[in-house]
Amino acid sequence: MGYIEAIILGLVQGLAEFLPISSSGHLALLQYFFDVEGDKVLLFAVLLHLGTLISVFIIYWKDICELLVELVITIKDLCTGKGLRLNERPVRKLGIMIIVATIPTAIIGLLLNDFFEGLYTSLISIGVGFLITGFIMFLAEKMSSANKGIERMNFRNAVFVGLLQGVAIYPGISRSGSTLVGGLITGLKREFAVKFAFLISIPSILGSVVLELPDAIKAGTDPALMGPIAAGVVVAAISGFFAIKTMIKIVSNKKLSYFSYYVWVLGIFTVVYGVFFAK
Repeated sequence: MGYIEAIILGLVQGLAEFLPISSSGHLALLQYFFDVEGDKVLLFAVLLHLGTLISVFIIYWKDICELLVELVITIKDLCTGKGLRLNERPVRKLGIMIIVATIPTAIIGLLLNDFFEGLYTSLISIGVGFLITGFIMFLAEKMSSANKGIERMNFRNAVFVGLLQGVAIYPGISRSGSTLVGGLITGLKREFAVKFAFLISIPSILGSVVLELPDAIKAGTDPALMGPIAAGVVVAAISGFFAIKTMIKIVSNKKLSYFSYYVWVLGIFTVVYGVFFAK
């Protein structure tokens, strides 16, 4: 893997992680057509996730700082017998909802990760995932506006969004698209739904890194690849930043159908190629 391949993979990871087009599906396709062996770039894949995580921290650093401060206050309140008081403290409630949404995602990931990992080498499975993502985005486009913010959000809403995030470990299904639609279905405001989708990506991405890092370290990497790896991670962080900014605007302007057409075309191509031309 040279600099060009690493930069392309980093660019795709950053854009597709946060735009509703599935980073997992795109990376699987690129690895297939570039003939990149997954085991040899496992560390690179893990570091790309960290690169995209950096972009989330940059965009939402104020919210993250508020959540961390509120965590300390929450521990203090619990120790002094004041309780959670979620209705009085919206930032605290947001943190709790993020935790609740992460639980079903983690359960699905732990129980079904090996099964879904096996699908990453199947072009037909990846193509089907793209087609599903297209329908998800088409559904999001047609949904009417809602007005539920963190004040009216409940645990059922968080669990539902978390379940859809868990389903997105299927290659080709967009995590950001699934969680966004989950939020909209539960009645969240569009602006809050996209914010919540990106915030719950933090524990999800961290969790995947924790699961994959031991195998990545064990597999090792060629020292000659450190330069391309660093370049790819930087590109992933930068492209991820602009992808989040773009997604926020697109959701507000209800232009998600454009992504539907793109992943539908890509899905059909992938399935056809997988059926007739793949080895």
